Amino acid sequence: MRLSDNTVLITGGATGIGYAMAEAFLEAGSTVAICGRRAKRLVEARAKHPELHTQVCDVSKEEDRRALVDWTAAHLPGLNVLVNNAGIQRDVDFTKGIDDFLTGENEIRVNLEAAIVLCGLFVPVLGKNKGAIVNVSSGLGFVPAVRMPVYSASKAGLHAYSIALRQQLSKVGIKVFEVVPPAVDTELNPIGRAKRGNFKADLSPKEFVAAVMNGLESDVFEIGFGMTAGLIHASRADLDKSFQQMNSRM
Repeated sequence: MRLSDNTVLITGGATGIGYAMAEAFLEAGSTVAICGRRAKRLVEARAKHPELHTQVCDVSKEEDRRALVDWTAAHLPGLNVLVNNAGIQRDVDFTKGIDDFLTGENEIRVNLEAAIVLCGLFVPVLGKNKGAIVNVSSGLGFVPAVRMPVYSASKAGLHAYSIALRQQLSKVGIKVFEVVPPAVDTELNPIGRAKRGNFKADLSPKEFVAAVMNGLESDVFEIGFGMTAGLIHASRADLDKSFQQMNSRM
């Protein structure tokens, strides 16, 4: 996949991994649009990079998804790269029953359903432009975290979806990539991280995305980093061992 002369749309692109990808594509010479729920963050991103296109969009809402497609058709008809990066992460304790799950944001709707729907909505234009889809999953989609069971399940679903979609869309000339982050220093799950003493990952979004861009350019269709590079190719026995090791500390 070439990195220059693209027209790229990144969901959840105002902060974290999405913002780092926006900067990297801009630097490579592509046109970039980002969307997100928080208008303030989009304004801040554009203040740093005036060439960015921005649009407020809550990808969990069907009307916002369709409005995003219409906005893109009007402003970015050459769209050829969709990056499904928007995501939320929560600690959910099912020993308390269903209430913990129901009283917070819906990770399945944001992390999995939105990516599935947006891929389908954008297939016509991406097929016409012989483009690519980049789905941002997680190492927790391979080795689930006991504290974050719904997040882990949503990312495992996105992993499976990406594999199947890659095979389907190859028929219409669309490449499907999966990016598999380890723990990265982002704003993901602030409440859960505060409970763990304001946990901060050592890996910066910029460092991680540098590796991601190299993988995209080399047509590596499942891109990991550090621990997750190993998880992508691990045996079931190795995954089970990693699960026990990671969750014994929780």
